[in-house]
Amino acid sequence: MSKKKSIVTNAVRIVKAEKIPFKVLEYETEEVGENFGIKIAELTGLSPERCFKTLVARGKEIFVICIPVDKEADLKKIAALSGEKKVEMLPTKELLEVTGYVRGGVSPIGMKKHYKTYIDKSCESFDEITVSGGVCGLSVMLSPKDLIKITNAICADLIKEN
Repeated sequence: MSKKKSIVTNAVRIVKAEKIPFKVLEYETEEVGENFGIKIAELTGLSPERCFKTLVARGKEIFVICIPVDKEADLKKIAALSGEKKVEMLPTKELLEVTGYVRGGVSPIGMKKHYKTYIDKSCESFDEITVSGGVCGLSVMLSPKDLIKITNAICADLIKEN
């Protein structure tokens, strides 16, 4: 039997180059749809609180937002943090052009350009969290401190209250 070749993406290459300890989690996935992040948490055996999704929003500038997969971003909080009057989600059709990644595989690491990045403060409750590794079917597990460092992220309360 041949050994399955590991997937190497821009995000994985950057984490390796920075000599950051990490793990790659690969999983079989079908199409991206509703509750995709929660499905990934189930497939990887991790709690949704430790699995962070990467969202891309726009005001006058582009912003990257990382929050737990089972939560919703509060765009008003993000607007206030960024000094913008209004922030809205980037249309899916623009993701590849803006980030270099497709929906379901958007990683906060290794986008085409560096954008201001925000990560929800709940990440600080864990030794390790996961984010997309740059393609559907791949997550990268690393410490929140390393993720914040490598993305130059601002850690803040980003989650919409129920």
